[in-house]
Formats: sequence, C-alpha cells, structure tokens
Amino acid sequence: MNDITNINEMNQLEQDHYWMRYALTLADKAEAIGEVPVGAVLVLDNQVIGEGFNQVISLNDPTAHAEVLALRQGGETITNYRILDAVLYITLEPCCMCTGAIVHSRIKRVVYGATDLKTGAANSAFALINDVKHNHQVALSSGVLAEQCSTKISDFFAKRRREKKKNRLNGSI
Repeated sequence: MNDITNINEMNQLEQDHYWMRYALTLADKAEAIGEVPVGAVLVLDNQVIGEGFNQVISLNDPTAHAEVLALRQGGETITNYRILDAVLYITLEPCCMCTGAIVHSRIKRVVYGATDLKTGAANSAFALINDVKHNHQVALSSGVLAEQCSTKISDFFAKRRREKKKNRLNGSI
C-alpha cells in the first residue's frame, strides 16, 4: 500500500478509498486482539505518518482509541503536536474525546467510514468537530467505504453477542 507514484496520480475519491482500505486493515488488527475493530491512518503528502487501531483493553488505557494513537504517532514522526495539512482516515466516526484531539492537533481533514449514532461527535450524535467556537476548523468527509466499515463493526458485535449467549446457555459467565 505504499506505491506513492500511483497514489499521487489518483483523484481525491480514489485516494480516500485507498487510505480507508488501509485503515480497514488496521481495524483487522484490533479485532485480532479482541478489541473493537476501528482503525485510523494519518497521512501527510500521501505518506503515512501515524497509524493506530483500538487498544483500550490490551493497553488498559481508555484513551487508546485508533485516532489518538495515530495522532500521537504522527506528532512524534513530525516532532510537532500541530499536525498541519494532514488527513486522518478513520473507519468509524470519532467520539467526543477523539474529536477534541483532532481539533487540537490542527489536522486539515478527517475522513471516516461508518457513522456512530450513539457516540459519534462529527455530526451524528454530536456535532463537535466543526463547532464554530473552536479556533480551528477541520474539513470533514463521511461515508467513505461506509458499508465495509459498518459491516466490520456490526459483525464484531453480533459475534460478541452470540458468544455471550452461548456462554450463558453453557452456564459460564
């Protein structure tokens, strides 16, 4: 996924799909370790400067969301907490915590796949990312590869519910 020549020749929608597919591979890593399958990749000049996948359980860290981990790595990569002109691709709409980190990092754009009607803070449950009270406005694109992103999350939780039901029926908790 690092053929920069081809990426630079793509139009914006093609680039968005390319990087969202990359984020989906990161979401697979989260799922493989029992985490909610969310992936995020931070891109500057069509190069990955940060990436992350949910690790709240494995790191015992409530802030270890995919977005926060990608932003942390991006800041370290460019040695600045202001990550100007970067684009963050996320498989799921960011929550309030992640939205705050996104705004403070001063990234240029957020692209996400699945909407989160319960906790999404871009424009679903809350409209925080572009609140006019912020001193920085982030461009926002939603619904990129939405079906694949939504299916990944839905399938994960359906599997988890089946496992819980099976454990209850077997007398396990």
